[in-house]
Amino acid sequence: MKIIAIEEHVLPNDVKNAWSTTPGADDGTLALNRGVIEERLADLGEKRLALMDETGVDVQVLSLTTPGLNNLGDHGIDLARRTNDMLAETVATYPSRFQALSVLPSADADAAARELQRSVEHLGCKGAILYGRVGEKSMDHPIFGPTFAVAAELGVPLLIHPQIPQSSVREAYYSGFGAPVDLALSTFGLGWHYEAGMQFVRIVLAGVFDRHPNLQVILGHWGELVIFYLERLVMLDRVSGLKHPFIHYVRNNLYLTPSGMYNEAYLRQAVDAVGVDRILFSTDYPYQYRPGNDARLFVEGLSLDNGEKLKFAHQNWEALTVGSASNSVPSSP
Repeated sequence: MKIIAIEEHVLPNDVKNAWSTTPGADDGTLALNRGVIEERLADLGEKRLALMDETGVDVQVLSLTTPGLNNLGDHGIDLARRTNDMLAETVATYPSRFQALSVLPSADADAAARELQRSVEHLGCKGAILYGRVGEKSMDHPIFGPTFAVAAELGVPLLIHPQIPQSSVREAYYSGFGAPVDLALSTFGLGWHYEAGMQFVRIVLAGVFDRHPNLQVILGHWGELVIFYLERLVMLDRVSGLKHPFIHYVRNNLYLTPSGMYNEAYLRQAVDAVGVDRILFSTDYPYQYRPGNDARLFVEGLSLDNGEKLKFAHQNWEALTVGSASNSVPSSP
């Protein structure tokens, strides 16, 4: 059984250096990438492949870790090109083991859309990864409009990755326990997941999917809390004025992936929410890496039937990204 993990992260040195030297670029999460995590984020060769083999993953879909280039302003334009070129070179070196999601300079609406088109059509990227807000501008802001339009036109997915909440939210909800706990609570403990889930809810309510009915987005961590509150979210239909009920967008525009949360109860709820054709596998490497062949053991040990396991392991991703494969001709960066 081939296993494709679709949310697997990297951090090139030039991006790390930009976060460290550009005022405001490091949102506090650079501190999470220390020690062995830092080493594994930087490695794009044999060590990464060995750990993939050890955990049972055949293919990683590579993407830049959070917060991407959202805090770099115009500097992100050139850095996005260089990062995507590097990802394409890595995929070309190991074409049977790696794919890539492009990173976009989201602070510049037109540059982001151009880079999405370039990275898909000329570099062979399977879609793009977004990180929610640019400053105070959430994903329903017009700055994201050109990116949504290009993604819909090309037929490629957008992964909405968590970003740390803005400082005012962190101060109100995630502070008061000391720096290490505050950071953890506002990121991987809870804050990341509310933040990413709210971005999806906002683009639904803003009519993004009414304008682009074929646009497909992905949420990690089994839906970033959204699917666990669908009973309440569907009540927005009373006031939303959208073309379709809220649940329509969940079942027609959303894919879910575990991000290393190997919990069959969550998987079952995901299937109930979006259907077995809209679940994708991921490990959230290197943050959730665990030894012992655990990725493969999780998939093979599920109570799904064999056909459903194959969909989860690789077929759904291949079906979702078939358009990017047919529309793109990878070339030398």
